[in-house]
Amino acid sequence: MKVVKNPQTIAREVLRAEADAIQQASTFLDERFDQCVEAILASRGRVVVTGIGKSGLIGQKIVATLNSTGTPALFMHAADAIHGDLGMVQPTDVVVAISKSGNTPEIKVLVPLIHRTGAKLIALVSEADSYLARHADCVLLAYAEREADPLNLAPTTSTTVTLALGDALAIALLTARDFTRQDFARYHPGGSLGKKLYLKVSDLYPHNQRPTVPADAPIHQTMLTMSAGRLGATAVVDATEQVLGIITDGDVRRMVSHHDDYRQLTARDIMTRNPVCIGPDAYAVQALEIMQGRNITQLLVLDEGRLAGFVHLHDLLREGLV
Repeated sequence: MKVVKNPQTIAREVLRAEADAIQQASTFLDERFDQCVEAILASRGRVVVTGIGKSGLIGQKIVATLNSTGTPALFMHAADAIHGDLGMVQPTDVVVAISKSGNTPEIKVLVPLIHRTGAKLIALVSEADSYLARHADCVLLAYAEREADPLNLAPTTSTTVTLALGDALAIALLTARDFTRQDFARYHPGGSLGKKLYLKVSDLYPHNQRPTVPADAPIHQTMLTMSAGRLGATAVVDATEQVLGIITDGDVRRMVSHHDDYRQLTARDIMTRNPVCIGPDAYAVQALEIMQGRNITQLLVLDEGRLAGFVHLHDLLREGLV
């Protein structure tokens, strides 16, 4: 009777095979990788990635990664290229052709046509002695000894290695270009990821009320100000808007528990001195980190030492940062 492997056992074998293949691919890196990076950096055009079948699908993901990390790129299907799409390749471009064997009919037709455009050609292949590798200006070797399936037929390990090399190329280019968080934010403005990279405190606090009381304000006035401000807090300031302290709902609760008669108290008596503050140019995610670390729900925003406003945890929840 045939013994069937546990699905988890199969999964672990596949993951181990692909991890080993990536590790092995790293040992093939040499000056040829540097040449590929230098060719793209020297180019005044774009990176045009081409491939067919599973290689084409991997190529599309590599294009997406390049575009999002500062290297303009586009995808050209290898079959469509010989039916008109080759017109998208310009002499200043660099073409990255992906093919496991490097010997497919489409590649053999396409390679001389790419050379006629004047564009540089990078081969991303598993076979170092293939037609594509021999006729390329630079070679990235994505060698995989065997696929992960028992039949050694389904593109699995080979496509994983190719994808990983594409990531390595993109990150090498990102580093060479001194790509910053701010650059990344320009290309990722949507969703919570983008907001973490570009949203600043100054984008939030102007929408909030700005409750303040003087240090000698009676408790009754202080609580009315807090209620009207709808932030669960008020700043205590002097005549020049310098912050002396903050009074939060927690301070009020502590006052009630510690004083039987608090009618004679003033804001100065119950405020928290040296409150946690943040500047308007700080990123909103920094405000979130401070609130979470201090277990508080609001921060005073100071601009050149004076009170500018409040940023509240609700602001960050509304923006999807929490």
